[in-house]
Amino acid sequence: MHADTLSTFEDLGLSAPLLRAVAAEGYSTPTPIQAKAVPHVLAGRDLFGCAQTGTGKTAAFALPIIERLLASPKPRSPRRCRVLVLAPTRELAGQIHQSFVAYGRHAGLKAAVIYGGVGQRPQANAMMHGVDVLVATPGRLLDLVGQRLVDIRSSEVLVLDEADRMLDMGFIHDMRKIVAMLPRDRQTLLFSATLPAEVRELAESMLREPLEVKTTPQATSAETVSQSVWFVEKKEKKSLLVRLLQDGGMSRVIVFARTKHGADKLHRDLDKAGIPAAAIHGNKSQNQRERALAAFKSPRPPVLVATDIAARGIDVDDVSHVVNYELPHEPETYVHRIGRTGRAGQTGEAVSLCDREELPRLRAIERLIRREISAQNEAPAESRSESQTESRNTGGQPRPSSHERPPQRRSRRNGQRGGRPQGHGRQDDRRQGDHSSRRSDARPVAAAASAEQGRAPAPVERKQPKKYRRAL
Repeated sequence: MHADTLSTFEDLGLSAPLLRAVAAEGYSTPTPIQAKAVPHVLAGRDLFGCAQTGTGKTAAFALPIIERLLASPKPRSPRRCRVLVLAPTRELAGQIHQSFVAYGRHAGLKAAVIYGGVGQRPQANAMMHGVDVLVATPGRLLDLVGQRLVDIRSSEVLVLDEADRMLDMGFIHDMRKIVAMLPRDRQTLLFSATLPAEVRELAESMLREPLEVKTTPQATSAETVSQSVWFVEKKEKKSLLVRLLQDGGMSRVIVFARTKHGADKLHRDLDKAGIPAAAIHGNKSQNQRERALAAFKSPRPPVLVATDIAARGIDVDDVSHVVNYELPHEPETYVHRIGRTGRAGQTGEAVSLCDREELPRLRAIERLIRREISAQNEAPAESRSESQTESRNTGGQPRPSSHERPPQRRSRRNGQRGGRPQGHGRQDDRRQGDHSSRRSDARPVAAAASAEQGRAPAPVERKQPKKYRRAL
């Protein structure tokens, strides 16, 4: 049956327990990605799904997976799972777990979730007698596998959700380690909202003759989100944001900052201005993040100031506005940010504050989404000229200014520049944009002082003791 004719969940071939659960969640009509993906997943095919964020991708794989588990029941084995779902952030992992619990409430399904930032003992206990579905972030999963508290060698289905975000956050090596432990005859489902070349390469290496299901053009911004931009000097951004928030009309707002430090500072500035706010980013403890989200979901939500950890990890109804306080370096991230509003057919607004140096990023975003973002005021003419010159010089791609480039860090272990610091290969919610400043070496002033007094400067001993030379 063609996907266009699947107008109800009954048409998808779901059994009564699942139909009851779907009805209890208030859904009556499958979304396009659900109508296209569910029949193929039910048939056991590997699938590569690309759909806009907020279009029901979780149900597109959760519903047919539960149906397949019901069709072939098996006893649970200690520390093992039949289905493994990988997600890049704690919040997203928690939401996927909640979806499996909700959809499987009448199916006798047992699901567990494991992620970093909290104690591992409750998670290990949840896996002690085995589960049907395990949702995990890669870092904590590898930790528990290494301790033999989790065994994934008999998993029948692997799902990678938000695969492009996993690559952005540096999980590719962890994912390859996990895939190497899984059976070769598994079913693999890979979902992503954008299709960069790296994601296609990953799909080709992990999937067997996959079907590709797309419901929207690559990186298309939500049709239900109206987008606008204010051109403003960097030092004036805070006052403009306060004015926008105080003018009314913004009921539930997410403000995106690029760094954790910037998010904390903006949180404090809004509080000083009398605007209730909460911050969420990778340095916050899990309890702090859960409290911030709980407050944001309340009837009187504070403004939620977030880094891009929230661009994929927050699924909250009725978000009226998304504000890009700072434009992201990657244009694709903009698409995911504004996807926090206008979800499930509702409307929303995305407002961006663009300073002079961010204009090339704005033009890159417009090229990606293939539309011009509506301007609330006039951009300085010289800024437009600089943007066009920058675009020509970089072949159409934005080139960050010198202060935007992350500092090159020299590894003490091997003397190489760049890359992640050693010893942090299994942290969840990584690479959230904060860069440590490097202290410049102190310069001796004795020579200058001697010259000023008319004496020949004493020779400066530059050779360092052996044990310090490597560090410097």
